[in-house]
Amino acid sequence: MIGLLQRVSQARVMVEGRCTGEIGTGLLVMVCAQRGDSQREAAGLLAKLLSFRVFPDDAGRMNRSLRDLAPAAGLLIVPQFTLAADTRSGTRPSFTPAAAPADALHLFEHFVKLARDGYPTVETGVFGADMKVHLVNDGPVTFWLKVEPAPGKETA
Repeated sequence: MIGLLQRVSQARVMVEGRCTGEIGTGLLVMVCAQRGDSQREAAGLLAKLLSFRVFPDDAGRMNRSLRDLAPAAGLLIVPQFTLAADTRSGTRPSFTPAAAPADALHLFEHFVKLARDGYPTVETGVFGADMKVHLVNDGPVTFWLKVEPAPGKETA
């Protein structure tokens, strides 16, 4: 499973002119399920991103995690299957590494449920919707995280 984390001072998602999720300071996380991913990878990615130290401490070093800032910092989770694109050849991306839509929806919903069960301020985008994502990237600070399926599982 892939997560693109962006430290933000504010972010929101709009769908058909309606705000579906909005946070102030926190993390905007674009998430993508790949073929072979399971609930295990979703849980692993969430655990990592909640503990990933991307916020400054009093000395200005990135030593604080989202958990350290709770409940003041928010988590905005946005589904984005294009993170799985294979761009190694040609000029048109291939999306064969992405999980099938039904599997991806199930994993996104599971990821969001785990997040809401384990973190106080969680907002989301809408799976499969045409979303407009507005953000102010703080830093800018952006990290790409990936949790691989267990050995022996199908991967693309």
